[in-house]
Amino acid sequence: MAETAGIIGIGIMGSAMARALVGKGFRVVGYDVSADALESARADGVETAGSAAAVAEQAPVIILSLPSPAALAAVAREIAASAADGCTIMEASTFKVPDKEAARDVLAAAGHTLLDCPLSGTGQQARTGDLSVFTSGDRSAIEKCVPVIEAFSREHKYCGEFGNGSRMKFVANHLVTIHNVAAAEAMVLGMKSGLDPQLIYDVISTSAGTSRMFQRRGQMMAENDYDDVGMSNRLYQKDLDIITAFAAEVRCPVNLFAAAVQPYRATLEQGLAEKDTAAVCAVLEDQARVRRSGEGPGDG
Repeated sequence: MAETAGIIGIGIMGSAMARALVGKGFRVVGYDVSADALESARADGVETAGSAAAVAEQAPVIILSLPSPAALAAVAREIAASAADGCTIMEASTFKVPDKEAARDVLAAAGHTLLDCPLSGTGQQARTGDLSVFTSGDRSAIEKCVPVIEAFSREHKYCGEFGNGSRMKFVANHLVTIHNVAAAEAMVLGMKSGLDPQLIYDVISTSAGTSRMFQRRGQMMAENDYDDVGMSNRLYQKDLDIITAFAAEVRCPVNLFAAAVQPYRATLEQGLAEKDTAAVCAVLEDQARVRRSGEGPGDG
């Protein structure tokens, strides 16, 4: 009989993990508040349930991929009040540590174990299994999750006590934020000087100056096409706010990060909120007065 895994929250990341698990032979039971997400999940071979509680009552290991702390709190309360017995639950979203700790305590009181296991990678990377998982919390509980984790990711790193996974994710996203804007700024610098954007990508992506973000999002910048959304600018504002608050909490200056935040904020004012975060390139092009022919979403 196939091993069962549950997924609550079947959006960009959740659906990619679900497909990967189904492809590796898991029975996957999923739930989402969106009827469209449930329909899409069924097409991918996921058995859909009518509630978070129904998922917990069928799956001993569950992944939460949720959009907000409020959603996490609601799901935790629902599972705690359900007939489910002793679930091991991986919280894979990027939230403040106290929000996850509150959910952990609610679930622990009902006999469930919540682990802090955020993901590093874009939606595009999730579709190919190119994700890293930063696990933290009870190590024996994490061991139970390893077969599930290895089915949808390329690696997992144990970071220690509960909350350290999120702290590591904040560090990782600090770099992602800067590297993405740095990639965009380099593309715009080249275009402003008269270089072809595709040539810039082809040359720099294999040079000493490349980065994972340049390799992942530079092609989108070269094509001026940000519709294949791995992370929308609207949703990424949450991550920017969390990292800003985290740095203030530990009293650490983050000067480069603070500067890099500005183009992401500007995407909301320029109608790019639902585009991929690579669209910071369109913001910088506008600031530099770069004009392309046959323009896409930013029109230069």
